[in-house]
Amino acid sequence: MSDTSTETDPQSAIDAQGEIRRAELDDRIFEHSAGDQQEGIPFVGAGPGNPRLLTVAGRELLETADLVVHAGSLVNSEVLDAYCDHAETVNSIGKDLEELIPLMRDAYKEGRNVVRLHSGDPAIYGAAIEQMDALEHEGVPTYFVPGVTSAFAASATLRTQLTLNEVSNHVAFTRPQGKTLTPEEDHISDFVEMGDVTTCIYLGTHAVADTMNRLIEDGHDEDIPVAVVYHASWPDEDVMIGTVGTIGEILEEAGHRASAMVIIGDAVTGAGYERSFLYDGWANRGSDSGAHADTDETDEQPETDQETTTQ
Repeated sequence: MSDTSTETDPQSAIDAQGEIRRAELDDRIFEHSAGDQQEGIPFVGAGPGNPRLLTVAGRELLETADLVVHAGSLVNSEVLDAYCDHAETVNSIGKDLEELIPLMRDAYKEGRNVVRLHSGDPAIYGAAIEQMDALEHEGVPTYFVPGVTSAFAASATLRTQLTLNEVSNHVAFTRPQGKTLTPEEDHISDFVEMGDVTTCIYLGTHAVADTMNRLIEDGHDEDIPVAVVYHASWPDEDVMIGTVGTIGEILEEAGHRASAMVIIGDAVTGAGYERSFLYDGWANRGSDSGAHADTDETDEQPETDQETTTQ
């Protein structure tokens, strides 16, 4: 990190930190794990909306914060009411880096506890790194505190898994084409074409009908299940379930234009999956053969299912 006594243009700071990232790994990668209390400004994931879905680490940091810079209406006001009523709060919506970076830097250097509160998880479409790099260049350390992302809240609401044996082996987090994504960079149709991918679309509520039309034009089955979960876990949560062919009209009737998670694939309904190996006969072989009860099951687990026990 470099400490400067003069104002630095955020873009120049980001470029400088980018060069450092290319040249060497940050020592803190090997010194800290996610969940550790660290020096600096934490970039906290507020979770999908419900205050109970904020992590313990996030709650502790908010409860001791002097200044919370939050993502406006993207963060449920109930989170702020529950954990930030003692702190100064600043809405970051409408503020650029030229305003946000000095605000957080100066407060931190004055000895105040500063928390940057992002919606969901800041690692998913959070634009966090550019803020963190600009702060690091100004001599202010930063770190991530993960949050529950809206795709996970939506799957909980839908009472299904995003991965299911013989239905979906992969999950894609993506966004539709638009101002920041060209048609060539939009791979939603490619993910759907693979067949065993659950496609989770962020920042695409306004483009659902157009996206479904493109899928149909690309020859995809109109009966593929699609769910749209507006404000997953918020008090006004709204769930719409249809298909590639029908969800556009369903969403239009509901009137939502933003803040919804779109999920495409058979995992939406959870139908048609096969029993996994995890709770199949192999798991009971130790007891059947008279083996000790404390036998390490991992040693006997088929290689293809090893990840299942850690999810």
